[in-house]
Amino acid sequence: IFGTLFERILDPDERAALGAHYTSRADIETLVEPVLMAPLRREWEAVRVAAEEAAESARQHGATEEMQRTRIAETVAPFLDRLANVIVLDPACGSGNFLYVSLALLKGVEKEAIAWAGLRGAHFEPRVHPRQLHGIEIDEYAHQLASMVVWIGYLQWKHRNGIALDNEEPILQKLNAIWLMDAIVERRGTGNQGEEQYPREPEWIEADVIVGNPPFLGGKRLRTELKGDYVDAMFAVWEGRVPQAADLCCYWHEKARQMVQDGKARRVGLLATQGIRGGRKRVVLQRIKESGDIFFAESDRKWMLEGAAVQVSMVGFDDGSETKRILDGRPVESINANLTSGVDVTQAARLAENAGLTFEGDKKAGPFEIDAALAETMLAHPNPDGRGNSAVVRPWINGDDITGKSRNYWIIDFPPDMPLAEAQLHEAPYEYVAEHVHPVREENRDEASREQWWVHQRPRPAMRAAIKPLARFIVTPRVSKHRLFVWAQAPTLPDSATVVVARDDDYFFGVLHSRLHELWALAQGTQLREKESGFRYTPTSCFQTFPLPWPPGEEPSDGPLVRGIAEAARRLHELREGWLNPDEPLVADLRQRTLTNLYNERPAWLDTAHRQLDEAVCAAYGWPPDLSDGEALARLLALNLERARG
Repeated sequence: IFGTLFERILDPDERAALGAHYTSRADIETLVEPVLMAPLRREWEAVRVAAEEAAESARQHGATEEMQRTRIAETVAPFLDRLANVIVLDPACGSGNFLYVSLALLKGVEKEAIAWAGLRGAHFEPRVHPRQLHGIEIDEYAHQLASMVVWIGYLQWKHRNGIALDNEEPILQKLNAIWLMDAIVERRGTGNQGEEQYPREPEWIEADVIVGNPPFLGGKRLRTELKGDYVDAMFAVWEGRVPQAADLCCYWHEKARQMVQDGKARRVGLLATQGIRGGRKRVVLQRIKESGDIFFAESDRKWMLEGAAVQVSMVGFDDGSETKRILDGRPVESINANLTSGVDVTQAARLAENAGLTFEGDKKAGPFEIDAALAETMLAHPNPDGRGNSAVVRPWINGDDITGKSRNYWIIDFPPDMPLAEAQLHEAPYEYVAEHVHPVREENRDEASREQWWVHQRPRPAMRAAIKPLARFIVTPRVSKHRLFVWAQAPTLPDSATVVVARDDDYFFGVLHSRLHELWALAQGTQLREKESGFRYTPTSCFQTFPLPWPPGEEPSDGPLVRGIAEAARRLHELREGWLNPDEPLVADLRQRTLTNLYNERPAWLDTAHRQLDEAVCAAYGWPPDLSDGEALARLLALNLERARG
């Protein structure tokens, strides 16, 4: 109730900036149980057995019942002392829900121990208290609310267990352990020489357990949601420890990791955006593995965020002392930095042999795209210097054109080094950009984008140079439910929603579309917050680490193994094109004929075509085609490490 109240009372813009979202009790208990309670429950079970054995030993030696009760009390008392001294810290406590649930669980195991001892004549008073619960919160309202929520939870427990409240004065006491402060950046200006320098990393109180739900804010939204000077300070404080592209929650994970490494905390359990498993964000989890270990994780948990189902991760870690590992509700031998078990593909290295072949597409940053009719008009428009517009008006493709029906869009694309005076000679394209793009780019925060408003923001010159000599090249959506590769014909310009592969041969197309590469890309890529939206494919992690059958450029182009892959790839492409664009199209059905729908249905002929391609690719590696997913990844990782060693 209070969590929802806190979230709803915030201004929507402020809530977005804080990344503040309510956590349900079920989600909290899923994380707090293994991180906070599991070792305490194990400890209590051992104490209970020891107390029973102590009492039985005393009885066998002729001790009185009073002496037996004394033995039980002596054995149980240290455990109850321990419970009364457990310190829990939530460094992003919001309205205090994690602290509320932690208190309830601690009081629960305390009650169980006291009741068990009481039935055997050893009497104790409950001592677990709200003062053991500490929080950090940057919002003044939430800071006050958290203290009240914890006290309400404490009083509720006493009421439900028949303990009088008349000794509590006042009823809702102030908790000095809820700190109003920024958890990741302390700023007091810049000190003079000899003084402490700011900004700096703030100090957290030492704690047995750190739990909580740090703010959800993607790395790309940091500057739009937070003040620029704050982001600069944050980057300066955490340089070398948290990548600048990381989501905001990663800073809490790194701070807690350092607390464990320094002996200032024992166990940590934090929520994270699901993207923490992949790309540059995964560095945070890799650092946790280097200084300790992950003992609990929910890699892909459904989460309701503003009415939409998204995916999050939960991570529990320590200094490596915990011996049990639980991943997605099942015991495993180990948990990798990408929150998987088994083959740890995060060990894979980027291969120099794969460099210079894959690129993110062009980022336009403005409405440069046009429909085919307008493009045709521009191409026919004469210019004062006698040149045509074909050099600056070209076909355009983005991720939707690959996964759905092509929209036959074109784009105005002045070369990145073209001065304004020369662009003006292309009359119709220039006038369109001046009218539609210039006003948009004037609002762009990037100075270069404002000044050179007629050219694309990130034209990817290396990508352009790589595909310039090719009549066709391979493209794949950066994000898609299925990993799909298609051919793009020159002079098509691929958008930033695509990844470009600068190869024009069927062999390469076939290897990329094989099961082996798809397995690798899924293991190395990141899943989106909304699971149905699919996985992200990045050139660095998904392709540059992938060991092809032969290093690019060294494949025996006339060899039977390469020819086998090329033939299977051509057959797959031809069959797909025949289904997507039939000679006698059924008008009612044609719009539904997309690659996404095709792979959702996966008819028998498509399965057969892919199986034949997979067999040809496995033959090139010298591997059997029926490898399990785990075995295939293990062999690919071994080949990657062998190639990386040279």
